[in-house]
Amino acid sequence: MKWRFSLIYFVFFASFAFLAFHIYNLQIEQGSYYRAKAAQRNIPGFRDDSRGTIFFRDKFDNLIPVALTKEYPVVYAVPKEVVNPKATAKNLAPILDIDAERLAVMLGKPNDQYELLRAKVSAETVQSVQSLKLPGIYVREQNFRFYPFADLAAHLLGFVGAKSDEVGLKGRYGVELSYNDQLTKSDLEDRDLLLTVDRNVQTRAEDILSRLMTAYEATGGTVIVQEPITGKIVAMASAPTFDPNDYGSSPVGVFLNPAVQAVYEPGSIFKVLTMAAGLDSGKITPETTFVDSGSLTLNQKTIRNWDLKAHGKVVMSEIIEQSINTGAAFVERQIGQALFKKYLESFDITSLSGVELPGELSGSLRSLKPGASEINYATAAFGQGVALTPLRLTTLISAIANKGILMKPLINARESPAEVKRIFSETAALEVTKMMVSAVRKAHVADIPHYAIAGKTGTAQVPDFKKGGYSGDYIHSYAGFFPANNPRFTILVKLDKPKGATLAGATVVPAFKELADFLLNYYTIPPDDLAYEGTR
Repeated sequence: MKWRFSLIYFVFFASFAFLAFHIYNLQIEQGSYYRAKAAQRNIPGFRDDSRGTIFFRDKFDNLIPVALTKEYPVVYAVPKEVVNPKATAKNLAPILDIDAERLAVMLGKPNDQYELLRAKVSAETVQSVQSLKLPGIYVREQNFRFYPFADLAAHLLGFVGAKSDEVGLKGRYGVELSYNDQLTKSDLEDRDLLLTVDRNVQTRAEDILSRLMTAYEATGGTVIVQEPITGKIVAMASAPTFDPNDYGSSPVGVFLNPAVQAVYEPGSIFKVLTMAAGLDSGKITPETTFVDSGSLTLNQKTIRNWDLKAHGKVVMSEIIEQSINTGAAFVERQIGQALFKKYLESFDITSLSGVELPGELSGSLRSLKPGASEINYATAAFGQGVALTPLRLTTLISAIANKGILMKPLINARESPAEVKRIFSETAALEVTKMMVSAVRKAHVADIPHYAIAGKTGTAQVPDFKKGGYSGDYIHSYAGFFPANNPRFTILVKLDKPKGATLAGATVVPAFKELADFLLNYYTIPPDDLAYEGTR
């Protein structure tokens, strides 16, 4: 029995010695390391912060992660352990690419338990730092937000940043902000976010926009693709853009999403909405005629057509086909000012669309305030003097495709389609659709063989907010949907201040056609042109 007791005593003593050594090692040898880790938890934004993954999809409903959490090495210091701050800084500065004097100040803080020196460092940097074996300098793994496709859909996704008053990370822009509560849920199954965006469509839209921007040295641009029947956003691209993995290198202004956070005067695209209001009100029919003299003078101001031509006697479809400014003003005058304004208000131009994105702006009808002059109403009929976001314009064009029903724009794939309201009759919507298809057929630029494409250009002058009136710059837009007989997609292409091209037909229309052609092939959409053969 003695040997058994001795063995038990030996094992107990050995275990106690091992435990004592481990405690000593933790408290004495590695105590500063763990104190530093504990100190990190008091540093805003520095912890293993867990966020759900954001997904795009493709046409097969495969999920593609576009924002997730990933571990990166970080280099940090426990300044109270640093033996020689100046010497340490001199050795570290070239490796971490930090000014040696600034680094020495960081390392020389008395009783400081934690200083983050460099985050997301490379494996080579880790090896170089560790090889120096500098007292008080450590490397560890830390979770950060990672965007695997860099600047793809950056405005839509946004990014995260440190909370200002507590530990952790918070969404700062885009869906990272609007869905922050969901993405930080404790329930792992519920915190992931699936968006309606198709990664391949988004990629193609951004590529087309980038080439368009370069070709015409434009200052900005936006492309939106929406399903008009469901309201789902399939792509939302804007430029200039940024990389959310390194957002600190971009100016703050570029983080705003122009699709929902900027308004503009759409120009002649608006004529299709004026026409829809005229047809819905019964004040005109497709057969109504108008004699165009080439100009219209109201309140001592003269409206002229973009081509400076007088088109003579025309029917309503020709107003859309030839984009006649005086014709749009004629339709507005047939409707009457009060009723015309009522229609514009029913289009929810001055209301938010309800899309789950932060900072959405409402449009403006200020030019039609009580007592507004006749000229203001006339110019509003062809999209000057009224302002709205690219997304709101897209939803209104989608309403034409959706037989007069306005849908809520959706970006959350788990949200059910929601009708907002009917804004004009099915008959009016179909009649305007035929006019838009005819306009595409006769202009040829956006026409795609065997498909009925409904579309309309817009070339709008940019207001001069300093001097009043309009500047010499233009915004080009083109909006349309297809196939017209059974609409699957609405596209808006917008280009800001292009150089070397006065009209949208030379810039955004070919871009629209390229993207439409891609969507028709990508989703293998069958031809529908037989329903519109009469418009050829």
